[in-house]
Amino acid sequence: MSLSLRAITKGNYEAVCDLDVSEQQQDYVACNMWSLVEAQFNSGYSTRAIYLGEQPIGFFMWVQESAHKVSIWRFMIDERYQRQGYGRYALTLAIAEIKEQPQITEIEICYNPSNPVAKQFYSQFGFIEQGMDDDEEDMLALLYIENQTPWH
Repeated sequence: MSLSLRAITKGNYEAVCDLDVSEQQQDYVACNMWSLVEAQFNSGYSTRAIYLGEQPIGFFMWVQESAHKVSIWRFMIDERYQRQGYGRYALTLAIAEIKEQPQITEIEICYNPSNPVAKQFYSQFGFIEQGMDDDEEDMLALLYIENQTPWH
C-alpha cells in the first residue's frame, strides 16, 4: 500500500481543505481548514496530509500536550476512501511518527462517545478509555508507550 504522511504545504493545503467526511460523520470531525488555522497560530501543533500515492485522502493533527504526551486532535479520511483500510494504516503511520520522539510515553485521542465505530477502532491499537474530558463531551483514550530510551 503506497500510503504516506506528508507535511501540509503551500502546494497541498487546498486539496487537504477540500477533503470531507460523509454527512453522517459531520458532527464527529472538525473542518480541516479550521485545524490548519489552529496549527498555524499555536505552537506544538503538527499537521500531516494522508496520501494514497500522489492523492491526498485524509488529514491528521496532533498536539504536544506535555514533554511526555501527544494528543491526536484531528484524524479523518475522505468519504470516498473510507472502509478500505486506509484509516487503520494511516493511524499506524502516525503512531510510528509520534513514537520517534523518545520522550513520549502517552498518546491520547478523544472521540465522541456516541460515535459507534471509534471505541472499537481505537481499542484495536491499544488505546484505553480514561473517561470523559473536562467538558463531559468527548471520551479520552490513552495509548501507553513503553519507555523508548534505555537507561544507562
